[in-house]
Amino acid sequence: MTRRRATLGGHTYEFADLAALLAAATPERSGDVLAGIGASSEQERVAAQGVLADLPLATFLSEQVVPYEDDDVTRLIVDTHDREAFAPVASMTVGGFREHLLRPSTDTTSLAAGLTPEMVAATAKLMRLQDLVAVGRRTPVVTAFRSTVGLPGTMATRLQPNHPTDDPGGVTASIVDGLLLGCGDAVIGINPATDSPQRTTELLHLIDEVRTRYEIPTQSCVLAHLTTSIEIMERGAPVDLVFQSIAGTQAANEGFGVGLDLLREAHEAALALGRGTVGTNCMYFETGQGSALSADAHHGVDQQTLETRAYGVARAFDPLLVNTVVGFIGPEYLRDGKQITRAGLEDHVCGKLLGVPMGVDVCYTNHAEADADDTDALLTLLGAAGCSFVICVPGGDDVMLHYQSLSFHDALYARQVLGLQPAPEFASWLATMDMLDDDGRVRELPASAMRALTAGVR
Repeated sequence: MTRRRATLGGHTYEFADLAALLAAATPERSGDVLAGIGASSEQERVAAQGVLADLPLATFLSEQVVPYEDDDVTRLIVDTHDREAFAPVASMTVGGFREHLLRPSTDTTSLAAGLTPEMVAATAKLMRLQDLVAVGRRTPVVTAFRSTVGLPGTMATRLQPNHPTDDPGGVTASIVDGLLLGCGDAVIGINPATDSPQRTTELLHLIDEVRTRYEIPTQSCVLAHLTTSIEIMERGAPVDLVFQSIAGTQAANEGFGVGLDLLREAHEAALALGRGTVGTNCMYFETGQGSALSADAHHGVDQQTLETRAYGVARAFDPLLVNTVVGFIGPEYLRDGKQITRAGLEDHVCGKLLGVPMGVDVCYTNHAEADADDTDALLTLLGAAGCSFVICVPGGDDVMLHYQSLSFHDALYARQVLGLQPAPEFASWLATMDMLDDDGRVRELPASAMRALTAGVR
């Protein structure tokens, strides 16, 4: 345990260990305040950031924020670190690494295997929003299953047709609504109301019927627990992507009912199905700052660092998609639009620097100090930052999970304003279905065309 000190304005600040330094250097986060580990003042935060900027990157290879002996996520991070890939930046400090990333000539995609989540999280703490946008934009991570996600100049969408009772008619209506507005190229993914294997299988067949009827180059997912997906794969259910919520510590993952061995079992089972056509990335993970704290499994580590450690878990399983549900956990962890915006951009760039295909659920709960202007701003920033995909629900109001997210129309806005395209396979499909105008934008269809397209869909 190494104590570090800094003197600022005649006051000496002391940080008991690496975790305490990282927590104090984090831009204000209500979750860190709740945990009692955030900086006590802006002066202390600046002092901590100064110490962090001068810290050698290699420090994170010799000091762990969660003990190696106690945590399998730490062991995964340490045991899979690639020293050769780290070599080009091994002599840098955290502040020097930030400057390196900001140089337009730096290849930010070749470093992933040499970086640990803690290195990346520390560097993000020293970045302004424009730094997070600039580095994120230059760090594409490309994955594929039936569509290709993450290519520069594209922004895909998860079509999220949730329904409070999993009613097939309601789910189908939402799917059709999203498809007619050009959404669904990342995945058509349902948060089910129950974790019933039977209902999960029924919903998977429902999506599969629509997908195959119209030959849509996308993938389906019902966000059931990992154990449910394993069970129904053994019974022959049409599983494209296996979903699981994950976090940055072993104890938090155990709170989700999973461990690394179970994740490996699910990954191998999904790979064996061989359902992808243009790629084999078959896992889908969700994360979010504050999950470890909410499970009392944070080990005194700040929520942004732990969130980045979750990406260290994700990259071990070559996922197609990872998204941070950035405002869903509530104001106890991200109080307002300012904190949600910063967290969304941090999560996006940290995941990409680790080689993880990051998307963002741009959202807020109704008791947070946020509104639609905040989601508009974050969506625009994420589009500029090259975000792989965002999540959309009808009208921006999730009637099952009861939070505010993006709408299908929001995705149209971002693509139009920022000149972004859907995944290439999906864009070709939209053209085939005569759903694009002369400028390549999704066009409003006349009622007769909509009836023809949706004929036979129940």
